[in-house]
Amino acid sequence: MARLLRGGYPEAVARPRASRRRAFFDAYVATLLARDARDVAAVENPGALRRLLRLTAIRSASLLNHSELARTLAVPVSTLKRYLPLLETLFLLHEVPAWASNRGKRLVRAPKLHLADTGLLAALAGLDEEALRSERTLLGPILESFVAAELGKQIGWSETHPGLHHFRTHLGQEVDLVLEDARGRVVGIEVKASGTVVATDLDGLRALAATAGKAWVQGVVLYLGTSVVAFGPGLTARPLDTLWG
Repeated sequence: MARLLRGGYPEAVARPRASRRRAFFDAYVATLLARDARDVAAVENPGALRRLLRLTAIRSASLLNHSELARTLAVPVSTLKRYLPLLETLFLLHEVPAWASNRGKRLVRAPKLHLADTGLLAALAGLDEEALRSERTLLGPILESFVAAELGKQIGWSETHPGLHHFRTHLGQEVDLVLEDARGRVVGIEVKASGTVVATDLDGLRALAATAGKAWVQGVVLYLGTSVVAFGPGLTARPLDTLWG
């Protein structure tokens, strides 16, 4: 949990106290939005840009709904659609597109938004260890964003350089993260903020396997336990530190 809250910025990791990390992130965001953002694009409403960043932190790992976000921020949808790519250009957030067996369908399915760093996410959303321990529902999204960020780093040096997606059916079955390489081979990764995994936790992976067909390779649940548990051919639950194993 401490690793999630520290994030990956070296300046933040080097600061042992949460208050000092928050001070760093406050200054970092203020500098980026005041200087770098204006160098990249015209920002007529910097206050709305900062509110958007905080809102995406609070809703990290959720589906992107432009209309709903614009209403919440009281800005035009056109402004929102300019500001989101700007925050992505500044490496503050990233969109994870939807995966489908028919590549064309991806264009009409909502992506997920993730903050690029969970230390930044925690600072913007006001999360600390006490909050994550007392309200366990908060842990799932930040853990998913953490895994998405770690996979993004590994994709950067991977020889296969797979694309990163998410999967969701019209029935609500979903897989948090989907890796697909240039040959179309698919691996599903579900993130579970729990020390145990049961068979129903893999329903989304089974739906993805059925959709991917021959392109399917395997499905993995990354969880907070310590054991590798098999749930049938090509389906396993593995400890979160498998990411670095």
